[in-house]
Amino acid sequence: MSIRTDKVASLLQKELSAIFEKELPRNGPLLTVVEVKVTADLGIARVYVSVIGSEKEQEEAVARLQSETRYIRKLLSEKIRHQFRRIPELEFYEDRLFEKANRIEQLLKQALEGSSK
Repeated sequence: MSIRTDKVASLLQKELSAIFEKELPRNGPLLTVVEVKVTADLGIARVYVSVIGSEKEQEEAVARLQSETRYIRKLLSEKIRHQFRRIPELEFYEDRLFEKANRIEQLLKQALEGSSK
């Protein structure tokens, strides 16, 4: 990525995090914006979200984000409209890195316990 796309991605991550924290209702799992990747033409922003909750809550949260994309984009536009001519389209994806890290940690603990016996 170029310096410009990095800056745009960083700004979008900061503003989307603030929107999730303050604007959207809190009844549900915890949402965290892990990463934002912006295309070279700044037309599409891929937002990777970590959802802490049950499997069902995770699926519902991502589905809710995808269905409310226009509303979230409108909120984002109100915050950063003076910095952009055109607000990028938002695509939401679930980031499962946290779960994978926990699984690896469990496997390592099991391996250590197995080798000490």
